[in-house]
Amino acid sequence: MAGMLYLCATPIGNLKDMTPRVVETLNSVDLIAAEDTRNSRKLLTHFDIHTAMTSYHEYNKVEKAYELIEKMRQGMNVALITDAGTPAVSDPGEVLVRMCQEAGIAVTSLPGPAACIPARTLSGLRTRRFCFSGFLPTEKKDRGVILEELKKESRTIVLYEAPHRLKRTLQELYEALGDRKMTLCRELTKVFETVIPTTLGQAQELYATQDPRGEFVLVLEGKSMEEKRREEAAGWEQLSVEEHMALYESQGMDRKNAMKQVAKDRGVGKREIYSYLIK
Repeated sequence: MAGMLYLCATPIGNLKDMTPRVVETLNSVDLIAAEDTRNSRKLLTHFDIHTAMTSYHEYNKVEKAYELIEKMRQGMNVALITDAGTPAVSDPGEVLVRMCQEAGIAVTSLPGPAACIPARTLSGLRTRRFCFSGFLPTEKKDRGVILEELKKESRTIVLYEAPHRLKRTLQELYEALGDRKMTLCRELTKVFETVIPTTLGQAQELYATQDPRGEFVLVLEGKSMEEKRREEAAGWEQLSVEEHMALYESQGMDRKNAMKQVAKDRGVGKREIYSYLIK
């Protein structure tokens, strides 16, 4: 029988966050594929795990995936771990998962730490709807495309950033999104964990006089639905009253509230809009 791929989440800073299930699995598999074997060796030593390791990282993710899949076809069970957190979240693990699925190799995920979740819950911002964008692309053109998408995003936005790129990212986010509310999360679960509710403008001021240190998660307020409606209705002068009404109703407003909003946009009374529509 073919083997299986186990995605094993490892601590993002506090070793006590390692789950017993992950420890048991890392002990029982035939091979552990690690993003950085030197870094992971410290983790495995702490938990007295002696399973053989091999490297799997950004620069060998495709060719090594073929090797690992062949081993699993021969019956070996393989665990995938990253330097910290859950594999396939902002790391090359997604490539191995996809290739395993295409090869008919079973994959399972052992849940555990992921920096985006505690950051979102600590942010104090709306958490019912959110989008995770990981690290912004390094290429200027690709980066611009993502920033343009985020400008229109109404969900709470979660981003990762390294300390040496934080100042540039804060500046570009400010230029693209304006002075949004945000929460800066630094060194989550570690001794010097810091959570700062702030704005993009204030965050730039904070790091204007000091160098950022540690790994960051940025949680940003999305564009409000009211703001989106205002922007979409900004060109109402070109719309008939019926088209103006249809615009708001298509966004989920009931007829009464749509009339109220149309009247507000046009600077007239709601009764005037009502009278026009029943003629």
